[in-house]
Amino acid sequence: MNFKKATISDLAEMQQLYTETIQSVCKNDYDPKQIEVWISGVQNTERWLDVIQTQFVLLAIIATKTVGFGTLKNGNYIDFFYIHKDYQKQGIAHKLLTELELEAKRQHSKIITSDISITARPFFEKSGFVVKAEQINIRSGVELINYKMEKELQL
Repeated sequence: MNFKKATISDLAEMQQLYTETIQSVCKNDYDPKQIEVWISGVQNTERWLDVIQTQFVLLAIIATKTVGFGTLKNGNYIDFFYIHKDYQKQGIAHKLLTELELEAKRQHSKIITSDISITARPFFEKSGFVVKAEQINIRSGVELINYKMEKELQL
């Protein structure tokens, strides 16, 4: 597995991975309406372009396939973190998170935070993150629960 920084040309593959992963991996924790509202964010092209242009966006690649991606906003916030539905439980998330934490340290961050789904919470807890708050987000009238989590980085 290799890592590379994302460019605009990677956007369609990232959006497909995002959509398919949520639909497949999160279906035990979120109902169909919640998933539909969550993945509707893929239509906000302006937001996705902004992410690629302003955040540290790292792709995990096996052969020529993107199998995961994570983004670091402002050096201390994981905005996106998704592993391809067919590549779960293979250590990719751990390696990707390690790379994002290294980048946060390079940017002199002492704490890294994220808003974590119900599905991803156990992984992040095993990785040293602690829950600071449960959050209820209302999108298009649909309630989505996630968790504000953070981890102190060892410098």
